[in-house]
Amino acid sequence: MSANSLPLVNGAKPNRREQILSAAAELFAHHGFHGVGIDDIGAAVGISGPALYRHFRSKDAILGEMLNSISHYLLEGGTARAEAGGSPDELLAALVRFHVDFALEHPALITVQERNLANLTDSDRKQVRALQRQYVEVWVRAIREAVPGLGERQARSAAHAVFGLINSTPYNRHLGDGALADLLCRLALGALSAAG
Repeated sequence: MSANSLPLVNGAKPNRREQILSAAAELFAHHGFHGVGIDDIGAAVGISGPALYRHFRSKDAILGEMLNSISHYLLEGGTARAEAGGSPDELLAALVRFHVDFALEHPALITVQERNLANLTDSDRKQVRALQRQYVEVWVRAIREAVPGLGERQARSAAHAVFGLINSTPYNRHLGDGALADLLCRLALGALSAAG
């Protein structure tokens, strides 16, 4: 995975701040938030731990920006697919493929997002939760249009169940990425259609 393919990286070549976020994501995914120190993150990008404070005020701030960036990326991508038009089935397939591609291309970010919400500061947790709720609502609308007669609560539960399926990819590497992506898309779409 190249650094410039990460949702944390905005430019063609990552700047130091983006390098820190990318390195921290890998470290947090492998060692847990509490198992990683500022010196570990600094070493991963070739600077001293104290030099990190020129870019981030704390390890908490790194995690907050990381999870906010992921949540913005998913919401913007989901919204763009919803606004692109097409049939309800095409929209649902596009949302599923977008989330599957994200999970396969960024397993460290999926792992950090799944495990570290409780480690955020209160203000960051509220922001991330709000963004996540908006992303879920994009899915709820798409599911209800593609699966007639499905209630809002069932559609919301179905969306979360599909996220669980797709977000399990960091722990499921028995197939190559292409074959796994196709399998996950078929399973997710099959589960959603069965919800009706």
